[in-house]
Amino acid sequence: MASKNSRRKFLKQSALAGTGFWLAGGVAPAETRKSALEGLRFAGIGVGGKGSSDIDNAGKLGDVVAICDIDENTLEKSGLKFSKARKYFDFRKMLEEMEKEIDAVTISTPDHTHAAAAAMAMRLGKHVYVQKPLTHTVKEARVLRELAREKGVCTQMGNQGTAENGLREAVEIIRAGSIGQVKEVHVWTNRPIWPQSPKVKTRPTGAFEVPKHVKWDEFLGPSQTRPYAPGYHPFAWRGWWDFGTGALGDMACHTANMAFMALKLGYPSSLSAECEEINPETYPGWAHVTLKFPAREKMAPVTLNWYEGKKDGVLVHPPALLQDLVLPKNQEGKQDKLVSSGSILVGDKGILYSPNDYGGAYRLFELDGKPMEKPKVEQSLPRNGKGDLGMKAEWVEAIRGNNPSLAMSNFDYAGMLTESILLGNVAMKAGKNLEWDGPGFKFTNAPEANQHLHMEYRKGWAL
Repeated sequence: MASKNSRRKFLKQSALAGTGFWLAGGVAPAETRKSALEGLRFAGIGVGGKGSSDIDNAGKLGDVVAICDIDENTLEKSGLKFSKARKYFDFRKMLEEMEKEIDAVTISTPDHTHAAAAAMAMRLGKHVYVQKPLTHTVKEARVLRELAREKGVCTQMGNQGTAENGLREAVEIIRAGSIGQVKEVHVWTNRPIWPQSPKVKTRPTGAFEVPKHVKWDEFLGPSQTRPYAPGYHPFAWRGWWDFGTGALGDMACHTANMAFMALKLGYPSSLSAECEEINPETYPGWAHVTLKFPAREKMAPVTLNWYEGKKDGVLVHPPALLQDLVLPKNQEGKQDKLVSSGSILVGDKGILYSPNDYGGAYRLFELDGKPMEKPKVEQSLPRNGKGDLGMKAEWVEAIRGNNPSLAMSNFDYAGMLTESILLGNVAMKAGKNLEWDGPGFKFTNAPEANQHLHMEYRKGWAL
């Protein structure tokens, strides 16, 4: 077997062969593609749901040598597609036993195990692709961002809208100043669409037998022990504080991504949240989170507003006056409805409205609501347009070129994005305005809120 260094040398030398194919969208000869991707060996941690497409797409770019899932039925189903892959229930065992046989790992587990899996893989020198949100806690996001830099591995977060050419074009338009200085951003979602408050506020009661196909201890991962109940796996974990990140964590890495990238946002200076009354088990049924960011380079300070859930049966949305500007009436006086998820960036010269989860579509308006002609701006970002597969391909390009920056949602960017977003969940718990010292990693006016930046890992699990 070739050594790790020789494999890296090969991948680096073969980088040129794939660049034109994946970024320009052309079709390279089959033999060229095969030789360029040969030798890259993937392992998948979490291969059901979104994890299924993640490892499937990785398999189009290399060889899948190992798969891991806490659900035996899911594992067996994935094994039918990757018959040569070794199967595991515990990613720790997989990484320990196959350290020398794995080059890169996709991680698509519930949020609470993202960081433990990614940190272990990166410390072993593995390149990692982690589903959004990057982590479950604010501290985990900081640790993964710093660890990726330290180890020099290539990383990518799975907010696949980043690959959309429309998003990249919108970023260029904002950065070119086409709508002027952006001072406010509004982002909203129709989530939650899973069990949480107000319908679910307490843990299931009664005794339940763990299904034979579910490895409950591995599902719990670093979270504290609790009895099995059918209200967690699969999918329903998102609304629980111990396992998911709620609507904000689930969708803001998508829907706030374009604005965050275009405006080069970093640490917020302060944040607050208005929300349904907090309970200790599940996320609130609705929330309005406000993040305030200081001036950056030549960009003005900006306030980002996030809206989620339903209050009194009505979706929480941006102000009606703002909606009127981006939803013009037709000749009959009828107005389009606001899309269920989207974003609005308000500049001092115009408005950009994205009626899209991913920021891949956009419309421009004058400040009085009249349509704005699309400006011609210089292209500064590479084009992709390959969606979910394009995100994996860009990550592979980074690996081949030994250049982490080629992946646009690498952890240097995605770690900051996730950290800022998850601070919103802390604000919900704190119930007060919080002043954030980003470099110092602490709240300066409410030290009691610092406890919510991370969770206590149970014995046997480490970050």
